[in-house]
Amino acid sequence: MNNSQNFTNPKFKRWIKVQAYKHDGLLHRQWSPAYLVEETDDYWALASKASSVTESDGRKWVTKERAVFILFKKRWMNVIAMFKQDRGICYYVNIASPTISDKGYLKYIDYDLDVKLYPDGMEKTLDENEYERHVQTYGYPADLSAAVEKSASEVKKTIASHVFPFVDEDIEALYRKFLSDNKPVTR
Repeated sequence: MNNSQNFTNPKFKRWIKVQAYKHDGLLHRQWSPAYLVEETDDYWALASKASSVTESDGRKWVTKERAVFILFKKRWMNVIAMFKQDRGICYYVNIASPTISDKGYLKYIDYDLDVKLYPDGMEKTLDENEYERHVQTYGYPADLSAAVEKSASEVKKTIASHVFPFVDEDIEALYRKFLSDNKPVTR
């Protein structure tokens, strides 16, 4: 196969890296490319079988689960839906700035506060101490803190309402589309 054909293949252009920043503009974390399964006016949905993650200090690690990453364009959150073997889907919600597309990357600012929804329906707010510490360290203005806290409250209401992105069937459908789009070519 001619290598130039790879770069014109629309599937090749659908592999996108995600970068999370902190309020001071420094890169916090980067994921290896994930496949863009769906884009709407509201979000990008990416999927992967495993991702390589690079932390700001250079540490690297690999995710163990298949996942769908929902990055919202207007909402102050993004969601990683992780398929836990034999247990169901676990949802990890980052309270974060709306995601933007910039030079082939999807980028957002991570505001530390997180919500986790376990497969059994238990919900837990995470990193409250880190958030409070960063309010002081980074000097979050009052309107930013209000937006972060309002988003955390909205996430909990969305979870309680059992609507997208917290619908296992919707996440499973996105992952099936990822698999279907990336079947090996056979001749």
